[in-house]
Amino acid sequence: MTQQTAITRDRLLEGLRDGASEAFERLTALPETEWEKGRYENGWNARQILAHIASIEWTYPRLIEVAREARAEAKPKSESKPAQPASRPASGGILSYNDRQVEKRAGLPVAELIEEFRTNRKATIAAFEAADDDLLATPIRSAGGITGPLATVLYQIAVLHVRVHLDDIVGS
Repeated sequence: MTQQTAITRDRLLEGLRDGASEAFERLTALPETEWEKGRYENGWNARQILAHIASIEWTYPRLIEVAREARAEAKPKSESKPAQPASRPASGGILSYNDRQVEKRAGLPVAELIEEFRTNRKATIAAFEAADDDLLATPIRSAGGITGPLATVLYQIAVLHVRVHLDDIVGS
């Protein structure tokens, strides 16, 4: 999928729901002995990757506010220069933010991390069910630098990005 591919509300919500179901099934089936094994060259193990996806999930509904700000700041169509997608940069950069969030969760058991992800995914789904189609089509820029319509950006980070990390945790 390219950044230009528009994602519909139905496809976004289906991806969020199906992704959550798949994640919970695969994560709860992973043997306890696998959680502390290293998965990435930077040292993150499976539990730390789970901490990452649990910690970023709460940020997705906040992208709705980014889109609202972008819509409010958009210049009238009569002006020649198009408005730039709105974004909120992460303090210290996205990698620093991710490391801080994983560190905050260092002592949490796997079951609590799975529950944090589950709770936050429900909030993400509810927020995007309530968002109108115009808002879902508003161009934004995520803290990670992904640009495009809100629905497309969210699909890329909350569905595809999480799926990659899930595969890293439990294998393809």
